[in-house]
Amino acid sequence: QVQLVESGGGLVQAVGSLRLSCAASGLTFSNYAMGWFRQAPGKEREFVAAIRRFGGNTYYAESVKGRFTISRDNALNTIFLQMSSLSPEDTAVYYCAADRQQWTNTLRSGAREYEYWGQGTQVTVSS
Repeated sequence: QVQLVESGGGLVQAVGSLRLSCAASGLTFSNYAMGWFRQAPGKEREFVAAIRRFGGNTYYAESVKGRFTISRDNALNTIFLQMSSLSPEDTAVYYCAADRQQWTNTLRSGAREYEYWGQGTQVTVSS
């Protein structure tokens, strides 16, 4: 059974930083490109960042480029999202996800391209 468990969310003031983690189990982690998505109240789930199976190549939404950094540690079966210069517009539930296609080198931004999802962690940025 595949499980993705996010952690690290919380309340932070604007311009602050936060680091999210996502621990995976039940799958061969290094076979999968991984991504982060977020969903704010009343809005659709949106892509945040993605990373290749062994790191190296990453892909970011324009809204977070230069502020967020995605990384992974395959030895720990974990991906991370380092968030800095946070603003209230970053307030959302953040989800990690595993790509639908194993061994792909393509980084995708569509939620439909991801098969496994975590339960989400709330990030709230106060002004």
